[in-house]
Amino acid sequence: MSEAVRSKFITSVAAFILFIFSAAVSASPSVRGSRDGRISAEKIQSRLNEALESVMRGGEDAGAKHLEAIEARIWQTYQALPKNDLGRLPPKGVRYLAHNYFAREHGWVIKGLEPLGHQDANVSAVHDLSVLQDKAPALVESLLEARRADHGLSLSDMVAMVAALERLILDESLTILEASYKLNLFTPEEPLSEHDLHSVLQSYLLLFQQGQKANLVDGERHRQWKNLVSNRGGQVWDQTVDFESDAVKNYEFANNHKSNPFEPQSYSFKDASSIVEGMAHSYGKWQNRECHEMKEVLMTMDPDATGRVPLPRFYAQELTDVYHFTESVDYLKQVGAYDQSAAGGPRVRIANYMLGPSNCIASSTYYSICCISECESLLNQLEAHVKAPTASPSRLLDLVRDMSSSTVDSHRDLPDVLVTKLQSIADHHGGDVPLHGRLFFTMDALCLPQRVPLPTHSRGCDGS
Repeated sequence: MSEAVRSKFITSVAAFILFIFSAAVSASPSVRGSRDGRISAEKIQSRLNEALESVMRGGEDAGAKHLEAIEARIWQTYQALPKNDLGRLPPKGVRYLAHNYFAREHGWVIKGLEPLGHQDANVSAVHDLSVLQDKAPALVESLLEARRADHGLSLSDMVAMVAALERLILDESLTILEASYKLNLFTPEEPLSEHDLHSVLQSYLLLFQQGQKANLVDGERHRQWKNLVSNRGGQVWDQTVDFESDAVKNYEFANNHKSNPFEPQSYSFKDASSIVEGMAHSYGKWQNRECHEMKEVLMTMDPDATGRVPLPRFYAQELTDVYHFTESVDYLKQVGAYDQSAAGGPRVRIANYMLGPSNCIASSTYYSICCISECESLLNQLEAHVKAPTASPSRLLDLVRDMSSSTVDSHRDLPDVLVTKLQSIADHHGGDVPLHGRLFFTMDALCLPQRVPLPTHSRGCDGS
């Protein structure tokens, strides 16, 4: 989409987001702005719809297609989340769906949308998100002047919110890219050869991996450090170079019809920006392979195939082992990974430990790259089948038995105790099981049979 359309779209959507997600309840049903000092929620909704329609009608097809892709990825989960009296998604559901989308699609944990164990105590509502505080301060101020709750989001609103947040966060990648140009003694205005492009992009990845500790100014120091890393080589650096090289090849393949085979290949800042956005989108899934490797190591330390590692074994690695687990017991308790219920002493829940912030990398200003939750992926499969906030126990049992995972094939056998728990949840809720209620979300129904238990610190999206 064009810059003008994109700017209008982001501004309109961000304004709507900031209005909708105020945590405090205002006694007034309207906000300031018109001649009588008020603008209705319907007026803001209308403006949002106009912005969405302008994107769908105009600009490049890529903009409209991206919105369609977001909708395709979230609509089933949206259907499965509990709604408010207006049939819209309340704030708790919005937080869950936004977190779930970014974590599943990109491996991003956005600061302010984190699950328990990651959360910043200073972040209490969506308008506290640092990306909005930094990039839309005037709108945040407007939000604080005009608080209103319980309006909720429709599916199209949710698509708009995700697209806007995604765009705002990706803008940070362009800041790092500009710094990478300067650290390599280039300017964004000059075209790059393929060799120089690789040098800039590799610098980008090194800076990105350093997160907020990265020095974006000292060019001499950066070039010395980069030469040291590349000369040492090693598996991590080789994999990083391969990832960057594949990103360039993917871009060249997608844009081959635009290039002139009779002229030397060169790359503009716009080209480099497109490649960087592609890397930012895919980096989380690419690095998740290391999470799988860590999970395999932890599973070998699980003698009873319960998804839990005895605490002494968790800490007892040899010096030659690849992974050394040093997190304190207090930390394990904070992320819900410490289990005292099992006979034989305390254990570490593998799934909860994997999702803890100590396993996140490349912590930038607005988000971190973290392990992708396999448990949420399994829950998403259930949501895709049920397409409603509740389901009968028999329906859920049939679905779970037929689900496969990275460690267990379909047609799994479920322990009798889980079947009994599921029925008790249904009895508590009048016959059906709320998919996003606390009881179902913490009963290990999905992940225990595959040796990876559900995070027991999670809360249901209905607030229970």
